[in-house]
Amino acid sequence: MTETVTIRLDDENDFRLTSHENYWALNPKELLLLSAAKCAGLTLLSFLKKDRTAVKGLELTVSGVLSTPTLMPESVFTSFNVVYNLECTTLEEQTRLSRIVTLTHDKYCGLMRMLRMIAPVEREIAVVSTESAFA
Repeated sequence: MTETVTIRLDDENDFRLTSHENYWALNPKELLLLSAAKCAGLTLLSFLKKDRTAVKGLELTVSGVLSTPTLMPESVFTSFNVVYNLECTTLEEQTRLSRIVTLTHDKYCGLMRMLRMIAPVEREIAVVSTESAFA
């Protein structure tokens, strides 16, 4: 069984849960995934601020595969996957964002390090620029 949580950065630079109706609907295992997503998101935002790089859109999805076919108290995560979807304006920002996301995921997000102690953590990074390459 796979548990998944998605958060998106809103116009006020706050993260909003988009995969569930509200936080109270999350089970404890999903709350762990939410914590990882928010940690990565906040870490990423701090690096973007230091680098003076803006994003037009940011969405993080954290999934975890459980050891049982249905959710049970003894279920444990056997693997994780983190998907970073970002939108920026220029091709230059696209390159910088990709580097910042890689550093955030691999080195600076404490919850990603914690998840790696539980099970393997894969990542997918998609950074889209709205600037035309042919302009």
